[in-house]
Amino acid sequence: MSERSPAPGGLGLVETLVNTLDLETGADSLDTEEGRARLGLTEGDVPAARELRESLRATLLAHAGHPPHRPVTPLGELLAAAPLVVTVDPADGSAALAPTGEGSLTARVAAAVAQALVAGTWSRFKACEAADCHWAYYDRSPAGRGRWCSMQVCGARAKMRRYRAKES
Repeated sequence: MSERSPAPGGLGLVETLVNTLDLETGADSLDTEEGRARLGLTEGDVPAARELRESLRATLLAHAGHPPHRPVTPLGELLAAAPLVVTVDPADGSAALAPTGEGSLTARVAAAVAQALVAGTWSRFKACEAADCHWAYYDRSPAGRGRWCSMQVCGARAKMRRYRAKES
């Protein structure tokens, strides 16, 4: 739904996961082979991916100052089970957290969150406040107070609703 640029770094993976569900239409790309392939998932991985997606969405709503959209498993509980290792680049000595082995989706998300924390980008990663959207987006506004994934769609709808409510 968003015309915004993709989230920076590893947050692109998180954005892709959260945005697999279109709340307005109910379409879930995890129901398709192509949608699962984009995230490296099998059909058996889908229930855990959906649980992770909704926990991420609740966290991104919190970043935007909104309550969870529904009861979810806390994100910290899900990420605590992620197998990560510290890697050190022998060429420049830089260190990073990385998923072990092939890396489950949860481990890849945990590594992306850790990278975003270090980069200072995690708190600007939000979910649209529109109840029929909650699309993930990276807030690039100067003050970091963006509210909608798209000013042209969700923002315009919200402003029109407020205008009509005043006219009534």
